[in-house]
Formats: sequence, structure tokens, C-alpha cells
Amino acid sequence: MGCPDVSGEAANELEWTRELWSAVRCAAALLLLLLLLDWGTGRIAPWRAALWLALSGLLFVVLYPARVSAGGNWLASRRLARERRVRTDLLVSVRCLDGISARLLLRDALGGRVEIDPEVLVRNPQLWVRLNEGARKAAADGLLLCGQTALRRLSARMDSEAALAVFKASGLD
Repeated sequence: MGCPDVSGEAANELEWTRELWSAVRCAAALLLLLLLLDWGTGRIAPWRAALWLALSGLLFVVLYPARVSAGGNWLASRRLARERRVRTDLLVSVRCLDGISARLLLRDALGGRVEIDPEVLVRNPQLWVRLNEGARKAAADGLLLCGQTALRRLSARMDSEAALAVFKASGLD
């Protein structure tokens, strides 16, 4: 289900590499701490080391960041095992899910479903522009029936973040 990028190159999340290395460091620190603890108590054994390695590997899998990218009329989120993709010009629903961490759930008319952190869009305006262009087209075509309010709130947040960045850059903060 490839969606061509009609507006040039795909926009990618800028902070993904930093978050990936952070996940690697956390998992390695846990492994090192557990191995040092076993070594210090004299209880180190190959089976325990394998257990600690599996535990730190599980922590890495949990912390592995989703890689968000967008192109002409599509937005994708890639985790370790699979990629989820939606057609932004065919969006039917945009919902904000509140909880421990806010999530943005996007659904398209073809059954695609992507869940992303709204912070990704705030940190990467190019991703927001691609999503917003497609959502406006879907709304104009009458497809986007649920989610106009969520998009307006996100748009207002993007505008305030952009204004704050301009103030900081000009020294007026």
C-alpha cells in the first residue's frame, strides 16, 4: 500500500536518533548495574547474566521510539516490528487520547490507523504541515467528520510554539 510523495521528499522526525540512543543507554545502564550488583555480591552466573540481558533487552523494546515520517498525503509511524500508515487526505477521524501521555489517533477511510505523540508534531513543523494539508483536504471533501476540534487545538498550539520560537530568536522572550 505505497503512497507516492507528490510534494517532494518525505519529512522525518528530527529527534528520533537522540531518543534511540537514549533507549540504548538506559538498557545498557540497567544491564551494567545488574551485572555489577551480581559481581559485587559474588552471585554472578551465566544464567543470571542471560536473565539480566533479556531484562535489559525488554527495557530497550519498551523504550524504542516510534519513527514518524510524512510525505504527500501520508503519515507513517514505524516501531521495531511494523509500520502503520494513514492517508492524510482520506482521514475520517482524529482523536486526542489523554492518559499518562497524550496520544493523537488518526484513522483513514482505507482502514489505516496511526497513533503518535503530539509532541512529535510540535518538535517537527514539517510533519505538522504535511498532516494539516491532508486533513484540510479530507475536511473539504467531507471525509473528516470527527476531529476538527482536536486539529484546531493542535493548530493553536503549533502557532503559539512558532510565536514563542520567533520571540526567543529575536531576543524578546
